[in-house]
Amino acid sequence: MPIPVFLHGRSVRLEPLGEQHIEALAAAAGEDRSSFLFTPVPSGVEAMKRYVHDALEARAAGRALPFATVRTTDGAVVGSTRFCELDYWQGPVQWPPAPRGPLGDPLTAVPDAAEIGGTWLAAGAQGTGINTETKLLMLRHAFETWGVRRVSLRADARNLRSRAAIERLGAVLDGVHRAHTRGLDGMVRGTAFYSVLDEEWPAVRDGLEKRVGRQLRPLVPAA
Repeated sequence: MPIPVFLHGRSVRLEPLGEQHIEALAAAAGEDRSSFLFTPVPSGVEAMKRYVHDALEARAAGRALPFATVRTTDGAVVGSTRFCELDYWQGPVQWPPAPRGPLGDPLTAVPDAAEIGGTWLAAGAQGTGINTETKLLMLRHAFETWGVRRVSLRADARNLRSRAAIERLGAVLDGVHRAHTRGLDGMVRGTAFYSVLDEEWPAVRDGLEKRVGRQLRPLVPAA
């Protein structure tokens, strides 16, 4: 399974998620929960403890690589994100096809495909460019360090805000799985699936780097 890493940007730093982040994550999640209608974000310290412990169990099992999202300007923990649905394609072809773990040493293995998910940001960090740079850092790591063939993203089909954000990254809509699962509101929902392929990454990277540059450009005082 991929080993935990730090990913450093100008506005954001992604740290391997740990118990030391629990209280700060709980505070971030409690700022204003009105934007979490379609996003499962724990409320309160006890719920955040379970959230972090579940994420660490998933990491230990090789199913995920979770991060705490840290704003670099003040060191505040402002959310979380993760790589998940790690898929390994090495070895002989098997039938029927199914996700499987890596061959050989799991501590040095890297996936052939991955998903970015479980992303949420505190209200005060939304719309600041942190999400854009977070995705740039994660996509760059997936394609340029791991050498994956595909990175996937998904959203509740009703969550037009998240879908628009994914589309602005340059991801391609693969389709909507209708009546796919239950939403947080208990209603049966569809899920919109998106992806970026390795051959698409250079163009996506260029677009994201330009967006990050514009979002982080210092303001020039009026004359």
